[in-house]
Amino acid sequence: MRFYQATRFLFPRNFQFRMFSICFGAVHLPIIVFCVSELVLARWDWRLFAALLVATLVGTVTAIVALRGLLAPVAHATDLLQSLQRGEPVPPVPTGGDDLVGALLASVARASAETHARVERLADAAEKDVLTGLRNRRGFMDAIAPVLRDDRNSVVAVLDLDHFKAVNDRHGHDEGDRVLVEFAKRLQTELRRSDLPARWGGEEFAILLPDTALDEATEIVERLRASLHRDEIGHRGGDALTFSCGLAVVRDYASLKSAMLRADSALYDAKRSGRDRVRSVA
Repeated sequence: MRFYQATRFLFPRNFQFRMFSICFGAVHLPIIVFCVSELVLARWDWRLFAALLVATLVGTVTAIVALRGLLAPVAHATDLLQSLQRGEPVPPVPTGGDDLVGALLASVARASAETHARVERLADAAEKDVLTGLRNRRGFMDAIAPVLRDDRNSVVAVLDLDHFKAVNDRHGHDEGDRVLVEFAKRLQTELRRSDLPARWGGEEFAILLPDTALDEATEIVERLRASLHRDEIGHRGGDALTFSCGLAVVRDYASLKSAMLRADSALYDAKRSGRDRVRSVA
């Protein structure tokens, strides 16, 4: 580091040029010594001087080209690290040898892989519900935005587990968490691949059913409701766990907010009507 710091006055913004200038001086040292000795001895051999000059120039050009090639992986590694710092995607890192440059490239490759994995974990944490593995509210909104980009007839559903507080009160929060996880699995198995379920918050869930008429969406949710009666996943004081649901038509992302409010209103109508039922509004 001392020599590096001491030579920073030579091209302080360009490390390659600094190396080239040092090599240039080293390569020209023989001809400088020759010129000094010839002057001291008061003689001059033009043929020897010309040969040394040609050899020096050829050596200088060769050294610069070779150094430029040797420094190329270092420059490439620097560019990759700068891209990594900016959060840009990093292309595959070339493999080096068992030397210093190879170790540098290997370190850049590891840093790139670890950063990419960390970013993916953070993205998952930001858009997925930790308990159930479904999308959370943010992930749901991000996922449905491109689906609702075009003017298409879709349906949004808001589901709420009935008397879920009784599960936590009577059986504990561990059992409540188990019920939520099992219900999330039921959503993933009973719904279509194109449907987008999410945990909206607490015991409330949201589903977007793309390119679906209201009657068809009602049938899908009714099948899900019936499956809970056939195959119970939790109990509330001896009764099978059920849910209430509200459905509303949504045609594009701009109308999503109003559709969610209508679905939420239909959900509360289902609750007031005795729970364990589905209500829909156009």
